[in-house]
Amino acid sequence: MSRALLVVDVQNDFTEGGALGVTGGDALARRITAFLGRHAGEYDLIVGSRDWHHGDDDNGGHFAGPDGPDFVTTWPVHCVAGTAGAEYHPKLDTEPIDVHVLKGQGRPDYSAFQAHTEDGVALPEVLAERRVVTVDIVGIATEHCVLASALDARAAGYDVAVYDDLVVGVDEERSAQALEEIRAAGGHIDHSDMDEGLANPDGAIL
Repeated sequence: MSRALLVVDVQNDFTEGGALGVTGGDALARRITAFLGRHAGEYDLIVGSRDWHHGDDDNGGHFAGPDGPDFVTTWPVHCVAGTAGAEYHPKLDTEPIDVHVLKGQGRPDYSAFQAHTEDGVALPEVLAERRVVTVDIVGIATEHCVLASALDARAAGYDVAVYDDLVVGVDEERSAQALEEIRAAGGHIDHSDMDEGLANPDGAIL
């Protein structure tokens, strides 16, 4: 029985200055890196997911048309495959990541469980091959791709934990509701140990 960590969409376009930048994304990348520094060895598998959209179509209606985005089901152009915005945030240490999966690719995917490796292997197959039973989840954004990934993990029968201090969302209220939805689905909402001993000289937590 194996334990996996899923790092969801810590990408340039989802952090400050990106096409859909979330406040706190830069700091989150650093916190997840610190968490990996402490805990990577406790996981049998670490997976990183990324949005990886087409740049020459609307990705199944995911990219907004002439009327503009509604920020519910349609969005500005973001995380186009091969662009800087689709890359991992530079403060995220990707060295501990064992498997990279890509989602979107012409479809309006949110959940990492819809993602595939570059060789076309679906994330559920990757987890099954490693006999994973527990999935811990961190990343961006709480009320969108983190929520969808956690709910799909629960629906697939995994024991799921989301670290509430290692996710960041667009809207505080909706993010809190998302965590409650995960809890209602049988997931665990935990808190990491990253607040311990990670202060900068000015006292700010990384």
